[in-house]
Amino acid sequence: MIRTSTQLEIPFHDVDSMGIVWHGHYFKYFEIARCRLLDQFEFGYRAMADSDYSWPVVDSRIKFIRPVTFEQLITVQAELKEWDLRLKIDYLITDSLNGERLTRGHTIQAAVDRKSGKLCLPLPDIIGKHINRHLEIQ
Repeated sequence: MIRTSTQLEIPFHDVDSMGIVWHGHYFKYFEIARCRLLDQFEFGYRAMADSDYSWPVVDSRIKFIRPVTFEQLITVQAELKEWDLRLKIDYLITDSLNGERLTRGHTIQAAVDRKSGKLCLPLPDIIGKHINRHLEIQ
């Protein structure tokens, strides 16, 4: 599998008056990990923009297990789970110091042909080539 992780320290501007991360910021943390994951197989957002497709997030889910707080050091893991009909990426946020699970979720991206505006099923060959090349190198 293709997986990555990144550490983040929670800044003050991400928390509410109780010092707890506002729920919308979790998707930002997912996005940071997703960018690193896509870059691993050389199909990051610049490559996506250069393709003939747009790659919107069409579904996202999140499960809050424990609150994340100001100055907490977290690890955000992202793992590519599906890439045949859609890009499904699973996420796990843990406390970097003790490994406690804090949040989990996933996002799903689809390919849309820019010229026709139609959904592409299965995914275009361009993404499979990048993923397969990365898997062969490993």
